[in-house]
Amino acid sequence: MAAVDVSVLDQSEKETREKLSLWDRRSDPMAPLTERQTDSILEVRAAAENLPIPSEQLPIEDLCSLTSRSLCAPLSTTVPASTEDVLFKGFQSLGMENERIETAQQFFSWFSKLQTRVDQDEGAKNRLTRDHLSGFQDQCDAILNDVNTALQHLDSLQKQYLFVSTKTGTLHEACEQLLKEQSELVDLAQSIQQKLSYFNELENINAKLNSPTLSVNSEGFIPMLSKLDDCIEYVSSHPHFKDYPVYLAKFKQCLSKAMHLMKTHTVNTLQNLTTQLTKRDPSGVPSSENAFTLYYVKFRASAPKVRTLIEQIEQRSEKIPEYQQLLGEIHQCYLDQREQLLSPSITSTITDLTSQNNKDHCALVRSGCAFMVHVCQDEHQLYNEFFSKPTVKLDELLERLCLSLYDVLRPLIIHVIHLETLSELCGILKNEMLEDHVQNNMQQLGAFEAVVKQMLEDVQERLVYRTHIYIQTDIIGYNPAPGDLAYPDKLEMMEKIAQSLKEEQKKQLSLDSSFSDVQLEDADSKNVIKSGTGEAPGARLHASISPADLHGMWYPTLRRTLVCLSKLYRCIDRAVFQGLSQEALSSCIQSLLKATDAITKNKTQIDGQLFLIKHLLIMREQIAPFHTDFAIKEISLDLKKTKDAAFKIFNPRTVPKFFRLNSHNAILQFLLEGTPEIKEHYIDSKKDVDRHLKSSCEQFIQQQTRLFVGNLEEFLTKVTALKTMANQGGPSYNLPQQPWAQPAKINELLTATYRTMKTKLPTTSQSMSLYLANRDTEFILFKPVRNNIQQVFQKLHTVLQEEYSGEDLQIIACPSMEQINLLLSVNK
Repeated sequence: MAAVDVSVLDQSEKETREKLSLWDRRSDPMAPLTERQTDSILEVRAAAENLPIPSEQLPIEDLCSLTSRSLCAPLSTTVPASTEDVLFKGFQSLGMENERIETAQQFFSWFSKLQTRVDQDEGAKNRLTRDHLSGFQDQCDAILNDVNTALQHLDSLQKQYLFVSTKTGTLHEACEQLLKEQSELVDLAQSIQQKLSYFNELENINAKLNSPTLSVNSEGFIPMLSKLDDCIEYVSSHPHFKDYPVYLAKFKQCLSKAMHLMKTHTVNTLQNLTTQLTKRDPSGVPSSENAFTLYYVKFRASAPKVRTLIEQIEQRSEKIPEYQQLLGEIHQCYLDQREQLLSPSITSTITDLTSQNNKDHCALVRSGCAFMVHVCQDEHQLYNEFFSKPTVKLDELLERLCLSLYDVLRPLIIHVIHLETLSELCGILKNEMLEDHVQNNMQQLGAFEAVVKQMLEDVQERLVYRTHIYIQTDIIGYNPAPGDLAYPDKLEMMEKIAQSLKEEQKKQLSLDSSFSDVQLEDADSKNVIKSGTGEAPGARLHASISPADLHGMWYPTLRRTLVCLSKLYRCIDRAVFQGLSQEALSSCIQSLLKATDAITKNKTQIDGQLFLIKHLLIMREQIAPFHTDFAIKEISLDLKKTKDAAFKIFNPRTVPKFFRLNSHNAILQFLLEGTPEIKEHYIDSKKDVDRHLKSSCEQFIQQQTRLFVGNLEEFLTKVTALKTMANQGGPSYNLPQQPWAQPAKINELLTATYRTMKTKLPTTSQSMSLYLANRDTEFILFKPVRNNIQQVFQKLHTVLQEEYSGEDLQIIACPSMEQINLLLSVNK
């Protein structure tokens, strides 16, 4: 029976455990625990497992738990002795030490008693706790009643406080309102007093202005003037005030009186200065010795008397229009007095300069402009002594004074005919005056700059006009003298002179060879050399410069053109210079071509060609430093369409059929198609020089080639024509049987050609050296001639090898290419 009961208990406990395991299973738990709860259970379990068995009497709850565990254990399990002692003590405490639990019914009976006793013990504790809590509740109720009574008293006090504070706040607000009204009234009274102060000043200002002892130099005048300005500004800014127009008009009257006093004082001071100066010199034209003292020192000494007053006027001129007008009147008065003094003196000085430099226009322009520069600078400095703000009227005065110089110089300038003088005048006005003086002092020399620019434009216009005339008369219309066309005689003569001088200097050098350490100085070249160098200064000079390169040996029109361009380059504008340079170079080329024709007629063709090549090379070299574009654009009107359309009106037959409906169609076509066309084309004089140079070189090469191998070229041309006819179906040919191609004839032809080359090549080389005087240029020019000669002989050798037999070739005796190259190299 006991075994059955134990198994039943085990089965029940197992079911209980299985049900409890469902509460916290991992998947779908019935009573899931949080992580904190799980940790707490684990900590309790670990603590319970480590608790020691109590040695003293256990409480009833522990005893029950221990007893239940002992009874529920299997029957085969033996309870330790210590546990039995504990159970015995427990039963003994319950008065059941003589009883034994052998069945489940006994256990349940014992457990019921134990449970009842536990419940009684717990109920006693609860009742005791309830009694304590009831006492606490009574005390809290009493305290709450006291608090409610206190709150009622506080509510009453608060209502009384609010009533008192409301009455006090109302009283304070009333006091503050009264104080605010008092402050507003005080401010209003002060504002009215302040506003009235401007109007009250009218009587004081009137009294001061009407006082006979008032002076603009007195200490109270400037403060009174400032107060008057403030009153006018205040009244003008409040047009809504009562009697605004009346007071404003009265203040304006006071201002007019004050300005009249200032103007009278300033004008009288300036006029008195002018009167004093004119009394000293009734003629109004003082001498140069006392001019500075009369015109500048006196004015500078009087400047402080009016400077303070003028400064006050200038300060107020930006705000008040009346002061601006007054300042303008004072400016005009000052400038009138200065003009009255300076104009006669400047005119007299310019007249004296003109009489002193009547024939030297450059000196006259330089001295006159320098004088006006000093006048402008002195006048600006004197103006700054009186005034602190600039005015355009001063520049207008100085411009009028400078125009007196312009009026004197312009009639002289427009009658100058020499380009050198005009170009020098341009340099003086442009470089010395505008760039040196004006650029360094733009503020003081503004009026002088305007007059100088106008004068420079007149000089440039005159220079351009005279340049056109010069080109027409001295370049295009130049009639060369016999000496100008004496080529190559003049070159040979200069070469002989240079050679003789070189030989004499070598002899002199050999005589002085013992003084090897003595230094010699060339008086012409200003070069110091040692005599021991073996070369005299003159020898070095003439050895480095060929007669053809000497400036004096150039053709006059070329020399004039280059000199003219060099003078124009820095004197006139770039666009004008381009037009003039194009005209001058074109005219020079025409004159060179005319001279070439004349030299060719008088001498030989090679002289004319080399003359033209040399001068074109010089021209191209000399115009290179002019950093400008020599191309100009010309616009022309093409009337070809207009001419054709007008011609159709008078010749109806030429009109298309669809225009022949009536006579008006031709007129309609004239209106639609007869519009003139405007065409633009560029003329480049530099390219024109290159084109003529190229053409002249090609003509020289062709002429020299014809001179040396012209007969052979004709022979080869005939051979080529004969072959062409045969190839086109003509009769066959045998070149050696042709009368003009027999070996003896070819031998004569080659002999004459070789003789011509042998005799003419040295002459050509000498002429090229004489004219060109440059090895590189000679080589470049003669190289195509040499190549042409070699090509002709190569073609001839090919023809002879193809058409002639060995015996014929011996009869012909054509020079080999080595012989031809040797002949050309010897004369290279």
